[in-house]
Amino acid sequence: MPKNTHKIAIAGAATLGAAALAFSVVPADAQTTTTDAVSSARVAYSTQPVQDVKASVTDQLAATSVKADAIAAKKKAAEAAAAKKKAAAAKAAAAKKKAAAEAAAKRKAAASRKAKEAANRSAKRAAIKKATVRHYANNLDGWIKQSLDIMKSKGIPGSYHGLHKNIMRESSGNPKAINDWDINAINGIPSKGLLQVIPPTFTAYHVAGTSWNIYDPIANITAAANYAADKYGSIDNVNSAY
Repeated sequence: MPKNTHKIAIAGAATLGAAALAFSVVPADAQTTTTDAVSSARVAYSTQPVQDVKASVTDQLAATSVKADAIAAKKKAAEAAAAKKKAAAAKAAAAKKKAAAEAAAKRKAAASRKAKEAANRSAKRAAIKKATVRHYANNLDGWIKQSLDIMKSKGIPGSYHGLHKNIMRESSGNPKAINDWDINAINGIPSKGLLQVIPPTFTAYHVAGTSWNIYDPIANITAAANYAADKYGSIDNVNSAY
């Protein structure tokens, strides 16, 4: 027999011997029962504790929880960021609205101040204009012009020509002239001044703001013009003694 064949025969015998141990020998009169083959090999048990499996599941649950918490935290952060952005936008809008209101208030105040300043300037100009005193020459021309301005302010009609012609006829332009020969003089009330006005007429038709001196050129002219306006409509209508 070849050497290799011999080795195989020996191995087979060993195997059969091991298999023979799997049967139980019983008495001849008894029934023979068979049992499952019992392996002569040792049973290998896991050395890992059972709780390791539980720990692995716990770890998985913990990981899932952490992931959920991370998602929730991310969502919360996003919501907080959105709320912050919204608050910032609202604040910016409020600031813009406030700035616009302040600008409008400033414009209104500036316009009001400008209008007030304009009114004050106008009032000052009016006051200055009112306070301005016109200067007149101290002669017949100046007396007539000043009298005409007063007459105009009082609504008394008359012209430069009407005054001048009657003055020249009555007194030749002498403010101290006095008539001591006519009927008025005979009656003790002689005519006086540029337009030869008797004292009672001067008193009755005196123009406020002028002198009470009958020889004052301005007072004499305005009183005579006031009298002529009442009796003849205007000094311009007087062409002779009146």
